[in-house]
This record gives sequence, C-alpha cells and structure tokens, in this order.
Amino acid sequence: MGGTKKANASAKTLVLVERQGAIAWLILNRPEAANALSRALVAALRAELAALAGQPELTAVVLAGAEDKAFCAGADLKERLGMTLDETRAFLDELGALVQTIANFPRPVIAALSGAAFGGGLEIALACDLRLADESATMGLSEVRLGIIPGAGGTQRLSRLCGIAVAKELILTGRRIDANTALSLGLVSRVVAKPDLRAAVASLCSELAAAGPLALAAAKRAIDAGFGKPMHEALAIERACYEGVLVSQDRNEGLRAFAEKRPPRYQGK
Repeated sequence: MGGTKKANASAKTLVLVERQGAIAWLILNRPEAANALSRALVAALRAELAALAGQPELTAVVLAGAEDKAFCAGADLKERLGMTLDETRAFLDELGALVQTIANFPRPVIAALSGAAFGGGLEIALACDLRLADESATMGLSEVRLGIIPGAGGTQRLSRLCGIAVAKELILTGRRIDANTALSLGLVSRVVAKPDLRAAVASLCSELAAAGPLALAAAKRAIDAGFGKPMHEALAIERACYEGVLVSQDRNEGLRAFAEKRPPRYQGK
C-alpha cells in the first residue's frame, strides 16, 4: 500500500500504522527485503496488534505490505542462516504466537495481498478472517523445497480453508499459485486489478463498519470456536456468544435505530 505513513514514522519503522476512522491499517515495512519476517518485524507487528486489541471503537484491522511489491515473502532466510537451532526454535515460537494473535484478534482482520505471499507471509494471511488480492498476488507454502515444512499453522489452516486434498497438493509440491487460482480454490474471496485493491478493501471495511463492533467480535468467536465441533457443542458456543451481545448497549442501540429508521451509532459497549 504505497504512500502510507505514520505521523512519526522513520525509515526504521518496521510497521507503519494508518487509521481511517474505525479501521487500522498495519503495513509491513521492509520493502528492501520483500517484507520478510525478521525477529524485529514479528515483534513489532505483535506489539501493534496488542495495542489495538483493547480499542472498542475499532471495526477491523487490515494487514498489507509496503510498496505493493510483496505482501510478505516469508521468514527472513538470511537472518535464519545465522541462528542456532535453539534460536530457530524460539523464532518459530514467536512467529506462531504472532499468527495466533492475528487469528484471535477480537475484530475482523483482513489481508490485502499484493505481490508475493510465501511461507510465513501466507501463513499470516491464512490466520486473517478475510483475504483480498490484486492480480499481481502470488502465493505458496514452498517450505518443503527448503527441506522444512510450514511451521506457523500453514499445514492446518490451509487444509481447513481449502480442504485437505488442496492443502496436500500445494504443500507437498511447494507450488506457487496466482491470484485467480487462489480465488478458484477459496483461498481468497476476491481478486481485483492492482490499482483497485485499496478501494476494494475500503469497500469491504465500510460493510463491516455498518455492524456493531461487539457483534463482529462475537460472530467471529462463534464461527472460529464452533468450527469442527459436533453440532450440539457448536450451537452451545453460538448461544454463549449471543448472550454477550444480548445484554449490550449496542444491541439496544440497534433496536432503537431500526425503530427510528436511522443508522445506528454503536459504541462497542
């Protein structure tokens, strides 16, 4: 997402933050390394997500890469070469914690995919709730070609998203696919022309903004927690999530706004 800046950003800022009303854009800012996931970048992105998590007025978070050349090319392999085995294990723990932070974030998280999304970069996107891509996007979990396997949830999330047969074919071959193939497999929900990606994400965010933020959080939690459970357990999870919004001020505001034929003014309470 070229041109995005934080008010006090410097050349060394690894994650640029842009607020557009109730939407927060987090821009991975290592364009010289195709936004590869260094230890410092992983820590910075996790810190920014933690800072946003407690903001009740927030509708959604968008993850994107700087300068549109890459969303994220994966782990920083140059840095990895200098790590001991114990340091590598620690990094995998840190990366896994980041990906889980994205998956557990209390509002919808959208991946805006432009350019390369490989390895850990694609695993970050898989942890997001929604993925939009432009026509330049290329995706893959090619770790087997490096003698390793996806280590930040890719083997599990890709199979859950696209089915086990698709996951095995893509992961076992290490194949890279283009945006339209990703769309046909259900890996992304929409593909647009490269100049239109930001507008497409903004349009999606506008749809999300029409909903109550507590309702968004509860619906996301119900879907994620209930997935794969027996139906009676899943329905109990849904009911528990519903109970949280049932006693909220936002629920009362939604009913009043409907009766008064006006847009609701949700406050996340």
